[in-house]
Amino acid sequence: MQRIVNFFREVGREMRKVSWPKRKELTSYTVTVLATVTFFALFFAVLDLGISELIRIILE
Repeated sequence: MQRIVNFFREVGREMRKVSWPKRKELTSYTVTVLATVTFFALFFAVLDLGISELIRIILE
């Protein structure tokens, strides 16, 4: 039981050392991630539709 308590104490100490991002940085990072995910989702959706259409044309 003491090992578990020590583990969580150490976790608490380490979490105090973490350099957390400021609100402006966090917002910027979030917008960047969402924009990137949206771009790649649209890119792969269009690519998938194009490949599907090409396969339909070939198989007809």
